[in-house]
Amino acid sequence: MKTALRRLRTVAVTLGACTLGLSLLSVPAAEASPVQPLTPPSERAAESAQFSAEGVTTVGELRTVDGALSYARDGRTQIIHHPGATYVKVHFGALRLANGEYVTVSSPDGRESYRYDRHLDRATGSDYTTDGQPGFWAMSVEGDTAVVTLHSNRTSRGTAATIDRFWRGYDRAEISQYNFSTQSVCSTDARRDVVCYQSSHPTEYARGNAVARLLISGGGMCTTWRVGNTNRMLTNKHCFSTQSAVSGSEMQFNYQCATCGGNNPGPGTKVSGATLYKVSSGGSGELDYALYSVNNFTSIQGFGTLYLATTATSTGTRMYIPGHGDGSPKRLSIYEDTQGGTLCTVKNANYNSWNISYSCDTSGGNSGSPVLNSSHRVIALHHLGGCPSNQGAKAHLIYNEIASLIDNNG
Repeated sequence: MKTALRRLRTVAVTLGACTLGLSLLSVPAAEASPVQPLTPPSERAAESAQFSAEGVTTVGELRTVDGALSYARDGRTQIIHHPGATYVKVHFGALRLANGEYVTVSSPDGRESYRYDRHLDRATGSDYTTDGQPGFWAMSVEGDTAVVTLHSNRTSRGTAATIDRFWRGYDRAEISQYNFSTQSVCSTDARRDVVCYQSSHPTEYARGNAVARLLISGGGMCTTWRVGNTNRMLTNKHCFSTQSAVSGSEMQFNYQCATCGGNNPGPGTKVSGATLYKVSSGGSGELDYALYSVNNFTSIQGFGTLYLATTATSTGTRMYIPGHGDGSPKRLSIYEDTQGGTLCTVKNANYNSWNISYSCDTSGGNSGSPVLNSSHRVIALHHLGGCPSNQGAKAHLIYNEIASLIDNNG
């Protein structure tokens, strides 16, 4: 049997039943005079500056702007708005702040707000990402609008900050337009929001907390998760494989619906990538993993962790997959076709020397998801799709290569 297999990098951001809708709210009165959107419409950045990674489907585009925050009373707030965008990620070309001054990047409703002062100290301020060029990227804000505000008591002339670029997330129609999407939903899509299983499958629900949505360098998306007792994360090598890509990426924990089938995900907790420790080696037969750490580790420790199986799994083993297929709020694949029907199982524990196969539903964006057994150990790292043989790299082989870099005792 020959099945067309494609790495699952294609995602549509915030699709699915549980989506986030934001309305544009007025800027708080404390920020003085009314503000207009910054330089609408902004120009699309050059093709050479757009997100580019082999095989990774683009989920956003880079826009250029010519904006600044000034000490003048009417120059302290800028609104960056792109109609229909699913996220906005702002780049500061420079900050020229005095002690005690800071800028914030917030959603209009205030549910997300990130604070930056002149020192860019993650310990006292907010997280951020970098791309090797001057300036820094604020953490992304969900929705189509970011409110950027200067907080200062000064009334002198001068520019406090420059804003030169931003990423904006594609909507569903644009995802379809710009990307060839390989879906790996086998027959009926039986995935459900993780909260749907909070009562009926409490352990599966709880283990899913360690799984996060991965925004890669502002423009691509995968799934990632915490592994072991220390500050370590796993995803696919095809999601990222360089230190610069890790430093430019965000991990979004707790991005999931509050009610089953609801329309109510919160922004969750976002952290940036810190250090790349190891990636798999080899060609088409590689294990396709990337092991790395995050900044602000203490902020995500409460979501728990997962542990790798250290021995091979077997055909027929019950399994499940938590992940962010299509970039949607977190869902669980527990059943193959219908709720209460056939449970997901390993179809072939030795599909080839490095992969197991299964028909459990996945889709673009599930790349990097953990595949767990009924003992809630990770038996594979999902990375290939193409029904009826979705595939994951064997976890015990990954463990053999990274054992000295993780604490897998749990």
